[in-house]
Amino acid sequence: MADASRRNAAFSSLPARVASGVFYGALLGGVVLWGGELGLAVLLSALGALAGWELHRMTRRGRRLLAEFAGITAIVLMPLSVALLGLSGLLAVVSALTVAAFSWHVYATGMRLADTAVVVLGALVIGFSLAHLVAVRALDNGVVLTLTVLVSVWAGDVLAYFVGSLIGSHKLAPRISPNKSWEGFAAGMVGTLAVWFALPLVAETGLSHRWLGVIAVGIALAGLVGDLFESRIKREAGVKDSGSLMPGHGGMLDRIDSLLLVSIVAYHLLVMAGAA
Repeated sequence: MADASRRNAAFSSLPARVASGVFYGALLGGVVLWGGELGLAVLLSALGALAGWELHRMTRRGRRLLAEFAGITAIVLMPLSVALLGLSGLLAVVSALTVAAFSWHVYATGMRLADTAVVVLGALVIGFSLAHLVAVRALDNGVVLTLTVLVSVWAGDVLAYFVGSLIGSHKLAPRISPNKSWEGFAAGMVGTLAVWFALPLVAETGLSHRWLGVIAVGIALAGLVGDLFESRIKREAGVKDSGSLMPGHGGMLDRIDSLLLVSIVAYHLLVMAGAA
């Protein structure tokens, strides 16, 4: 009975989920194609700022608005720094955030370690991660590689959602995200692998089939960890969704959670595979 209710709830929100997902995908894909690294960085900075605001709202204990402003500013600057200055620019922003975190924790006596940690970790989880997607866009064949990363994440999410909703019975992480199942994860892995193994049919990137498989598996695992990480935050905060900005999905952080760690893993695996 509980499984039937879960399936009904999952499919009742499907029209809104599809509509908002298509809009988000078209916007992000269009910017990857025609916006260059700077256009992508501007969009990711905006999405990251929204996600950062949701994160701080969920985890806020008292009013720490000045520190939150610094964290969200760092999130905005990180993708932009990669577009304008490369990874050295990203290092500069992370360094400035570190100095700021030390300083405000020393002089702002109302700040607790947990407050400072949320600001810094939030900036790294969101801004630092999304900045790596800009770095993927800057690689040789960056357009097709970035689109492949995005499409593989979306394909994995869609298959995991449908298969998990229909036949998922073996819980993957019941204490963190009760609706996730091993059946859904396996379907998502298949979808991610299918997209990467189809890449040579679309474009010549020079990546071997072995590396295509490694990248796909890395992305699938990173997407799962990113999703569970956000689910853990929401459970600790006692909320169902990070917000209500994306109909059928929840908040912006709910929408981009599986892309966060993926961006870092995808960039470094692509560089290791010779795509730089």
